[in-house]
Amino acid sequence: MSTNADDAAGEREAQAQARALSSPLRLRILRLCGFDARTNKELAELLDVNPGTMLHHVRTLVRTGFLVPEPERTGTKGAREVPYRSTGLSWRAPHVPNQSVVLLETMRQQLVGVDPERVEVSWLGLRLNAEHAEELRERVHALLTEFKERAPDEDGETFSVVTVVHPDLNPRPDRVGSGEDGPDDAP
Repeated sequence: MSTNADDAAGEREAQAQARALSSPLRLRILRLCGFDARTNKELAELLDVNPGTMLHHVRTLVRTGFLVPEPERTGTKGAREVPYRSTGLSWRAPHVPNQSVVLLETMRQQLVGVDPERVEVSWLGLRLNAEHAEELRERVHALLTEFKERAPDEDGETFSVVTVVHPDLNPRPDRVGSGEDGPDDAP
């Protein structure tokens, strides 16, 4: 049986996790630590961020359970280094406010410097009833989950997949002005 204290602690944890996932930089850190453990210094260099700033973000992700430290190692100049690895918790984390905006900004940042010829993009407009819209969401989620749960291919190249399903402000002609299918002034 849960108590009010347990409920309050759970709510505080959920809020801390939501704040941790509200930063495109932190999401990029999680991506970089998904397959390979990386040190604060390596992350700072890869993301062109001040090491002190990076340490703040890494500590936030460790405190909220999104990163875990691995055993210490000795760096090239004999310094003590702590590599961090993503726990995968972000895949199961609840949605956060403005998540779509944060994810799209993260994706935009990730695409800087990527050869546009290597980016595959699809955009499809659909008209679905509620049942079929839910089927689409479930099937896309199931496919992504299937690939997420596979072990990484040892000889594989890293890829990123982003899917966006959203209401389209493209009302049916028989519903323009009715408020059923989008705003009256939708294009």
